[in-house]
Amino acid sequence: MSNFSKQDAPELQKLVADKREALRTFRFQGEGSRTRNVREGRNLRREIAQILTEMRARQIDSKKKAA
Repeated sequence: MSNFSKQDAPELQKLVADKREALRTFRFQGEGSRTRNVREGRNLRREIAQILTEMRARQIDSKKKAA
């Protein structure tokens, strides 16, 4: 598991965009043929969720500090 807490917000947004694009290409490449690495899609979805969770946690934390 990657440690996303050490990266800043623009890097995380770019990483999410890259992972989503990789997931999209994975889904469409497997449409015509059988994929060998079926776990790749699961891992990409998991990493996207972890990044989005980190971004949301930062957002909540900043709102708590402002209040």
